[in-house]
Amino acid sequence: MCIEERLGYHFKDPSLLEVALSHPSLSSEIRPAPPDNQRLEFLGDAVLELAVTDYLYQSHPGFQEGVLTKLRSSVVSKPALATTAVRLEIGKELKMSNGEEGSGGRMRASNLADAMESLFGAIYLDAGFATAREIILRILEPEFEQLDPDTTQGNSKGELQEILQKLSPESPDYNITSEEGPPHSRIFVASVNWMNQELGTGEGPSKKSAETAAATKALQLKLWENKSS
Repeated sequence: MCIEERLGYHFKDPSLLEVALSHPSLSSEIRPAPPDNQRLEFLGDAVLELAVTDYLYQSHPGFQEGVLTKLRSSVVSKPALATTAVRLEIGKELKMSNGEEGSGGRMRASNLADAMESLFGAIYLDAGFATAREIILRILEPEFEQLDPDTTQGNSKGELQEILQKLSPESPDYNITSEEGPPHSRIFVASVNWMNQELGTGEGPSKKSAETAAATKALQLKLWENKSS
């Protein structure tokens, strides 16, 4: 499978792909120095951040700025991008100097992360933001599925469980009530119920995030106070 198949995108201008995969170290061995991916990395970083920011803003309407910022950081950080690059086998496609390759450059996390950003920048130049956003979200889908909003919100589900267990040994029950959207952009809706009462609903791009949003809503509404009064 070629790199374009792994990316899920075919370049109209193949030279953009070539530059995106060209490490700056090539300038030490080739004269005149060929274009490298540093400018595309700069552009792709901004495209990636906007695409992920927009996605998180739309898919987590109940989350405040601080939570959204932490979720975004866990997806667009250099280590996260390097992990994505390993999954897509980007390292073997990089063009670099013999010295850089000999020192482990193909698997160096910084090189892999920079290459991912460069590829996103190249796709943006080749097809515009709408397409770049679609490709970015599809590529990062496994990373979005790993997001755990509980870790950034102070564990809403755990907090709700603790409150309710003081009132009754019965635990809250979470149900996924619907899911919509294409495979790479699913939106799940969850409800949390306790003692035959719906305490809250929420939505998110994964079942876990939807359940967390439902727990967060329940903590805001505090409907159990009506039942226990």
